Amino acid sequence: MISACDPVTSLSYTPWFSEHRRPLSVAFASCFVYSPRGTGLVSQGSRLVCERIKHSDPVWLPRYAAAVPELAARHGYFHGVFAGAPVLVPIPGSEPADTAPWAAAHLALALREFGLARATWIALQRRFAVRKSSQAPAGMRPTVQEHYQSFRVGKRPFETPEKIILIDDVITKGRTLFAATIRLQAALPHAEIRGFALIRTLGHLQRLDRLLAPCEGVVYWAGGDARREP
Repeated sequence: MISACDPVTSLSYTPWFSEHRRPLSVAFASCFVYSPRGTGLVSQGSRLVCERIKHSDPVWLPRYAAAVPELAARHGYFHGVFAGAPVLVPIPGSEPADTAPWAAAHLALALREFGLARATWIALQRRFAVRKSSQAPAGMRPTVQEHYQSFRVGKRPFETPEKIILIDDVITKGRTLFAATIRLQAALPHAEIRGFALIRTLGHLQRLDRLLAPCEGVVYWAGGDARREP
């Protein structure tokens, strides 16, 4: 759901989404953690998990997705995220018609099959390609504006959903999630929109002590860019 955040920064200075006149944020949750450059066995294991998920491994992706309902049932995680029979909307890959396995779509289907949603909906498509964040240097990764302009909203196959969860495989800074939220919220102004990523990146940690680290946080606009907390 979009909400006010960071009263110092005003989006009125960013004309590409000038329909909004106040700072925004989107709540998100994640399950596993990933260290792209960390040392140690756990960090190495996190890179293997990330690779399997990104390539939609048919054996491992359902197993990792199964951790989500298990954590919800046994420990009460993600209750606010998946409550209310939401509709799951996978965030598109970097290409308009990507022939590679689309991890977010497979993940959304798996989460629906586990009973965490009433439906999935391919609501967002890419109008044009953007650079893959995982293959671009830090200063060359797509901006929120680029993601926002590349997205378009397709037709609704059913009644307007009241609650939508945007699904992605990995969240880093949260630019893709933030841009997808703004684009979808403009088309569905009365829907509650949140995000879920199976993995969140912990790029500054040199060592991880665990792979499974569920959290609920927020991506917000500050200083002209999206920021993720935690």
